[in-house]
Amino acid sequence: MRTVSEIIIHCSATPEGKDYTVEQISAWHRQRGFCMVGYHYILYRDGTCHAGRPLDVVGAHCKGHNAHSIGICYIGGVTADGHTPKDTRTAEQRKAMTLLLRMLHTQFPNATLHGHREFANKACPSFDCHEYDYIFNIKSV
Repeated sequence: MRTVSEIIIHCSATPEGKDYTVEQISAWHRQRGFCMVGYHYILYRDGTCHAGRPLDVVGAHCKGHNAHSIGICYIGGVTADGHTPKDTRTAEQRKAMTLLLRMLHTQFPNATLHGHREFANKACPSFDCHEYDYIFNIKSV
């Protein structure tokens, strides 16, 4: 297993209320030259958590951070017009995110939590992921 020091949350930047699959995201990523989906986990709108890349495989989700991070993506992140950033997480996605982050923190207790926007000039993941800092025993600033 590779060393994991960061967990990075993303959104798919897809319109609220629309479902997308790992297979669709993988096709988008392959069109960009990736060998498969770049994220390790994808959270569907119904709260189901789907595997992307295996954890022991370096992700393709955050330039300069892939080698030592895990990428989580939730479906959504923009308004229905497909352009304006918005926290579109469903109640089911919020619950799934909490459970997934607890599991990952147990497996990688020294990893820190980040939103993609902390490393790129983007709104992604369209919410402040540090609402989950309590899982990592960190007080938000």
